[in-house]
Amino acid sequence: MEPDYLPEAIDRVAVDSLPGRTVLQFGTNWCGYCRSAAPVIATALAEVTNLRLIRIEDGPGRPLGRSYRVKLWPTLIFLVDGTEVARVVRPWRTEDLAPAVAQLGLP
Repeated sequence: MEPDYLPEAIDRVAVDSLPGRTVLQFGTNWCGYCRSAAPVIATALAEVTNLRLIRIEDGPGRPLGRSYRVKLWPTLIFLVDGTEVARVVRPWRTEDLAPAVAQLGLP
């Protein structure tokens, strides 16, 4: 079972200063799209080493999601050293995530 989406515990300033590879996954625990996409996301990211995955509960008025202009769930923001390099919205297949994973600059 996937870990829960957690209420925002990090702000944009902190995210922008994160070193290395990070994926912000915006969604909610009750979202059907998020639940359906969870196994696909887990499979696509399973082989990525040195990756920080932060699952963030999103919703109206939540500042971090709004700062990234998140509109649909799940939305995954791929970051390298705090800078967005790719974004995937509602992935249904692992292939949907492959180009974004490639942007992480894996060896």
